Amino acid sequence: MPENCEYLILGAGPTGLGAALRLAEHGTRDVLVLDADSRVGGLAKSIRDEKGFVWDIGGHVQFSHYEYFDALMDSVIPAKHWLNHQRESWVWVRERFVPYPFQNNLRYLPKEETWKSLEALIEAHERRGGASPANFREWIHRTFGSGVAEIFMEPYNFKVWATPLEKMAYGWIGERVSVPDLRRVLGNVVLGRDDVSWGPNNTFRFPPEGGTGAIWEKVADRIGRDRFRMGARVVSVSLKDSRVTTEDGRTFGFRRLLNTMPLDRFAGIIEGFPKALAQRAAGLTHASTHIVGIGLEGRIPPHLAGKCWMYFPEANCPFYRATVFSHYSPRNVPSSDTQWSLMLEVSESPHKPVDRARVAEQAYQGCLATGLLTARDRVVVRTHFSVPYGYPVPTLDRDAILASLHPELEKHDLYSRGRFGGWKYEVSNQDHSLMQGVEWADRMILGTAEQTYECRKGLGGKEPMPAVVPVRRAG
Repeated sequence: MPENCEYLILGAGPTGLGAALRLAEHGTRDVLVLDADSRVGGLAKSIRDEKGFVWDIGGHVQFSHYEYFDALMDSVIPAKHWLNHQRESWVWVRERFVPYPFQNNLRYLPKEETWKSLEALIEAHERRGGASPANFREWIHRTFGSGVAEIFMEPYNFKVWATPLEKMAYGWIGERVSVPDLRRVLGNVVLGRDDVSWGPNNTFRFPPEGGTGAIWEKVADRIGRDRFRMGARVVSVSLKDSRVTTEDGRTFGFRRLLNTMPLDRFAGIIEGFPKALAQRAAGLTHASTHIVGIGLEGRIPPHLAGKCWMYFPEANCPFYRATVFSHYSPRNVPSSDTQWSLMLEVSESPHKPVDRARVAEQAYQGCLATGLLTARDRVVVRTHFSVPYGYPVPTLDRDAILASLHPELEKHDLYSRGRFGGWKYEVSNQDHSLMQGVEWADRMILGTAEQTYECRKGLGGKEPMPAVVPVRRAG
């Protein structure tokens, strides 16, 4: 028999969970959440491998722009139980570690390259003004100069985005990239200063056990598990009768629907949706991600002790980032006294193909080539899993595509938000994603504007929010 509801949410990641929780806080119980997976969390869930090592889907850490998000996190895991960390991130380049932000610590480079980078940065500073950059690559050269661009920014960003930088816009930058202050950079070189405190995540916290996914399991418990239908892969959405159908033949009727599955896929399964718009949605660009986890015997070696994550722009390894994941929580490994773990991320796209059968071995060889590991390190397990949708790429035409899709969707009470439902990387951290769902729920109930998805807030200081009745469990 079909199930009908007022609000139907596709996807049990942070956005879908945020929407369901906020609707419950408003006293609305006529809500169902569908997810194709057997577990909640979406891209923020965690995986425990056959040897007992825990892995996140990428290098997630907890920091926030919102009082609401912070209060929720402290309500599902008491503040005293969180593990708090000072960020220590580095760039491995020219066979040495350079503190991040790279451009603020040029003194670590060989002297010739330090001067080359400074000279190009000064020239870029003197050329400021004129027409706006045409794309991300041009923005990099105008902002950092050719030295930093060629050594770090260009190769690293291609490794992450797996997209030619001239095809990308740069309006998404915001707080995600440290823009150089020439006076500060020069002072650091002349005075021999380290400069490592930049960014909103210079301190962060991590749950004591279960990885990042444990947080979202607790949020789902708060909502009430009776609101969820797991293993429900949606294969069609009917505009005619406001109904979705799942792969196993179940049907769900709705009055309003929030989608968080990838927008290109969602537009392609809507019956009656204009074909031209579905084709436009198919033009949205993304990068896939491969996660390679290496569980090891022994203790973290001295050259990695204290490090959180490291960036790798050069071609001697396939991964763009490595995280000492056992540093985040001792319970990320079966035995914290005798084991540690390293998590590696590799991107893939048609512009940057990956040999999936060999990527785990290539990542391990990259660890040897970059000095992360030696042949003497004892590997307990090597885990590899692929994430088809890893990064929503902010291409030059992205905003125009989104602007053409949302009005047509909303004519039918369909809304699309979240990391891939909304396709805005600049507001796709965990806090942003949750708040997209929360603010959508407020819009449905109160008629208020969605600030985060429109990039009007959530990018600066802590954003307060009117409280409604808290939910202990909506079931």
